[in-house]
Amino acid sequence: MKLALVTDAWEPQVNGVVTTLVELVRELRQGGIEVEVIHPFLFKTRPCPGYAGIDLAVRPAVLMREYLDRIAPDAIHLATEGPLGWAARRYCMRRKLAFTTAYHTRFPELLQAALKVPLWISYAMLRHFHAPSAGVMVPTPSVLRLLQHKGFGNLRSWTHGVDVQQFQYTEQARTCPQLGLLPRPVSLFVGRASYEKNIQAFLELDLPGTKVVCGVGPLQASLRERYPSVRWLGVLSRPELAQVYAAADVFVMPSRHETFGLVMLEAMSCGTPVAAYPVEGPLEVVGSPAAGGVLHEDLKTAWQAALAIPRHAARSRALQFGWGSCAHLFAQHLVSNTYEKPLAFVGQRP
Repeated sequence: MKLALVTDAWEPQVNGVVTTLVELVRELRQGGIEVEVIHPFLFKTRPCPGYAGIDLAVRPAVLMREYLDRIAPDAIHLATEGPLGWAARRYCMRRKLAFTTAYHTRFPELLQAALKVPLWISYAMLRHFHAPSAGVMVPTPSVLRLLQHKGFGNLRSWTHGVDVQQFQYTEQARTCPQLGLLPRPVSLFVGRASYEKNIQAFLELDLPGTKVVCGVGPLQASLRERYPSVRWLGVLSRPELAQVYAAADVFVMPSRHETFGLVMLEAMSCGTPVAAYPVEGPLEVVGSPAAGGVLHEDLKTAWQAALAIPRHAARSRALQFGWGSCAHLFAQHLVSNTYEKPLAFVGQRP
């Protein structure tokens, strides 16, 4: 089976969507699916306005047609709703080919925070994008319910996973070269310094010890100036990031608009408990009742209680999200581009 996976988010971009797709592609290939990734860096690109670090393809329609004609895939999956997603959607619609899509990011909330775009406009645009999809893959039940309420159809429950081999468990928070000896407890946030992450809620907390931020984004420069006592690490490689997770005492997730929140799983895989709001994303990842951390409307209360969570409990929660089962479920949702099912996926790992 040959799959064309079209995505506006791909390496060297650094975010949860890219990590999810890279891991998914690796697992699908190991399961016997031939995956061709069509990503922005096969095209001429330009920076996304107001969102540094994200490059978007410019006028991709002609090249998209050439790539898909050459690949001649058995199935087509549109992972994102950016220029490449729209170009591939147009290709499929004109040829009356079936395709699947995914809802990875709460773009309406992001656009509202960054550009003051009304939610109803963004949701209407996304509803139109996904309307002809043979299956819209959604990472959590709460997001699925939200999209049902917003009038989306053909929704399919999916989930994401974590590489528990790369993000190895440590019984105690340990020192690492990236941090050195810092006053403890160490409170960590990993993610983009951007509007939708609500990172300021973490930075404003009155906490003992040291706050550490891993990641870059459009708010980074202003936040570094306002919070000079925070340890800012920028972008790290995956092995370095695993060491930082293992060195933290608590991982703090201040976002209220996560579709999933892969970084929470990575932290828990290393044994670092999570403190977060009881909202979509953390409710599914951390668990309800919380298993890998603590959820509370007062983020400081959540942080204080998370310090008492055993590291093995956080690791046990992460082990429930293996990439093998995630890839298998993804493949089950794929459809032949001639609307015939099923499509074969031969491998599955826990």
